Amino acid sequence: MKLDVLKIDGTASGKQVELDDAIFGIEPNDNAIYLDVKQYLAAQRQGTHKTKDRSEVAFSTKKMGRQKGGGGARHGSIKSNIYVGGGNVFGPKPRDYRFKLNKKLKQLARFSALSYKAKENAITMVEPFSMEAPKTKDFIKILENLKAYGRKTLVVLPENSKNIYLSSRNLPEVKVITIDEINTYTLVDANHLVMVDGVQDIIAERRK
Repeated sequence: MKLDVLKIDGTASGKQVELDDAIFGIEPNDNAIYLDVKQYLAAQRQGTHKTKDRSEVAFSTKKMGRQKGGGGARHGSIKSNIYVGGGNVFGPKPRDYRFKLNKKLKQLARFSALSYKAKENAITMVEPFSMEAPKTKDFIKILENLKAYGRKTLVVLPENSKNIYLSSRNLPEVKVITIDEINTYTLVDANHLVMVDGVQDIIAERRK
C-alpha cells in the first residue's frame, strides 16, 4: 500500500511511502485485538477494592442471647452479615487483574489494528516536523490541514517532542505518543491515525 507524505500545510511533499503488507495489509484477527485490549484495560485497574468480613468489623464478640429458650433463631455474633453493620459475605478483596499474553499474539493484535486503519483509509503520513514553542492553536491548524481535526486522532512520533506533546495536551480528542508507546488499545480507540514519516520503518524493523 502506497501513501502520499503530506507537509504540515496539507500539501503533497512529492514523496510516497510503501507500507509493509505484512504489517498494514494482513487479515485482521479480531480475537487477538480483543485479548490485547482486555489485557491493557485490566492492567489499568488498581484492584484496591475491599470490604470487611465479620472478622474485621468492630463489634462486640459477646454471644447475643442464650442458645435455647429465647423463642427465636440461634445467634452467636452481632458481626453476622444479617445485621446492619455486620460483615460482608463474599465481598471484593484486593487483587491483581493483570495477566500475560504471548508476544506473538500481542504483535498480531497491533498489526491487525494497523491493518484495519489502512483498510479504512484512516492513515495520514506527514513529513517530520517540530514546533518552536507549545502552541495549541498552531497544532490545531496542522491537524486541520491534514483533515484530522474534529475526531479522535492518534499522532505517532518517531521520538519524543515536548512542544508537540504540550501543544496537544488540552485537546481531549487528540493523543500524541511516540513509537515506543504504541499499543493496540490506543490504535483501536482512535478514529484516525497520523504517522510521522519514518515511524513505519521503525515498526517494520522491530518486526524482524
